[in-house]
Amino acid sequence: MKCPVCPATDLLMTVREGIEIDYCPQCRGVWLDRGELDQIVRRAAQASIEDVQAAERDAYREREHRPQRHGDHRYGDSRGRHEHPRRKKSFLGDLFDFD
Repeated sequence: MKCPVCPATDLLMTVREGIEIDYCPQCRGVWLDRGELDQIVRRAAQASIEDVQAAERDAYREREHRPQRHGDHRYGDSRGRHEHPRRKKSFLGDLFDFD
């Protein structure tokens, strides 16, 4: 099949995460067949739910196993307030990474 943007270029097909993806090596355009976008959206939603559940489990474990601090707490403790865990790489990044 020819690329709709670059008519002289044939589309290449790859299978990622069980989904067939047609892409143009020239313009890097991606084309999906019927139902493939729905599969991607469903998997992204499931991955998002799993990420939220994992974050909640980690936060619960941290609260339950946090050592008790002793001393003067009148002024609060701001240590660790701005630390953010590294984000897990999205499966969409893996899905559309053709390099």
